[in-house]
Amino acid sequence: MAIAEESKELLQAQLELWHHAFGYVKSMALAVALDLGVADAIHRRGGAATLSQILADAALSPCKLHGLRRLMRALTVAGTFTVANTTSSEDDSGGEAVYELTPASRLLVSDSVSGGDGDGDGDGDGSTAASLSPVLRLVLNPFRVSPLGMGIGAWFRRDDQPGVAPFAVAHGRDMWETAARKPAFNALVNDAMAADSRFLMRIVLRECAEVFHGIGSLVDVAGGLGGAATSIARAFPELRCSVLDLPHVVASAPSGGGNVQFVEGDMFQSIPPADAVFLKWILHDWGDDECIKILKNCKQAIPSRDEGGKVIIIDMVVGSGSSDAKQLETQVLYDLLIMGINGVERDEQEWKIFFEAGFKDYKIMPILGVRSVIELYP
Repeated sequence: MAIAEESKELLQAQLELWHHAFGYVKSMALAVALDLGVADAIHRRGGAATLSQILADAALSPCKLHGLRRLMRALTVAGTFTVANTTSSEDDSGGEAVYELTPASRLLVSDSVSGGDGDGDGDGDGSTAASLSPVLRLVLNPFRVSPLGMGIGAWFRRDDQPGVAPFAVAHGRDMWETAARKPAFNALVNDAMAADSRFLMRIVLRECAEVFHGIGSLVDVAGGLGGAATSIARAFPELRCSVLDLPHVVASAPSGGGNVQFVEGDMFQSIPPADAVFLKWILHDWGDDECIKILKNCKQAIPSRDEGGKVIIIDMVVGSGSSDAKQLETQVLYDLLIMGINGVERDEQEWKIFFEAGFKDYKIMPILGVRSVIELYP
């Protein structure tokens, strides 16, 4: 789908800023991998190992397999490790992806594991070169001891799944409890979401306004201060828009606001009936079980597809659309960031939770840079 040049420029500018802003997540990922001994685990397996083998050698609980996959995805996209899929009967991978050391990650292997003596007089492949792990531990220490780094590192060592989120491990309570208890943090979250809506909705309404055609009512679930809903209502004055959010969020919402109504509620309990439900950057905050619960409530709130019912989602579909390496790296770094609150940035296969929630069909439109518009039909 072709989009206007102005939209392309804006989305590329956003990508540049996000790619730089999330650069620290790459450092954090490297710090966590170093603490978990990922390179050592792969080296012990002869330089190539599956996720299950890395998990076992690093003495991590099997319930952390999915989290480890996300960590390794970010590190392979960054080039620290390489990955290959194999179905060969000559190996013991069982068809799993096999992660291999690169020249860079060989330098992460501990001297005690590699047998390196630091003289660099081995067979020329760098296998006996002195490990750089002690140097990197020093360099990466700010990221290791940051709340995110400490939270994710400690989370990997726990044996509960999904259990306490890394954010809560570091802060003592999860992000949503923190927002409810701390007005300043709540304002920070709401202001960020409002700013994102001001930026993104202009592009959405320019490039894919047709997703809002033919519907008479829309509920913006967890819509915060109503920035997205206000933009939609302004573009479609005949469309009745409402925003559903928690009481402490609605309490901060602007009064008046024309064709937008604010409703206190909990998306995990029920969603007000409407022709369409709008979920902008919501589902990535939650694990699969929570998303399925939200989506089931969405399905109950809307009419059949023949009567125009649908769910409109704005979220990432990792790897969809562009082959731009910077875009993919930004997506997988954001995935590690959102893992801090037990959220997930999903690829298309992982979005198949749509069917588990009872929906019949979906359409992905990767036209928003790192994010996509998804139409979901009952």
